[in-house]
Amino acid sequence: MFGNVGGSELFLILLIILVFFGAKKLPELAKGLGQGIREFRKAARDVQDEVEKEVKQLDKDVSQPDDKSEKK
Repeated sequence: MFGNVGGSELFLILLIILVFFGAKKLPELAKGLGQGIREFRKAARDVQDEVEKEVKQLDKDVSQPDDKSEKK
């Protein structure tokens, strides 16, 4: 998730955040960050589901011959 960030670097980042925002603001910031990530994942999942639905519909349309064209 963090790539090449090790434990000491992550600790330093968290310490800097603590200094800037204070201990009272951290839970509020974490809650907001969690909600944002959750909403992003839901939106990404919805987009993926919609694309898959359209692909299935296109496959269905392509695999079934059109009755009108056969009658002519």
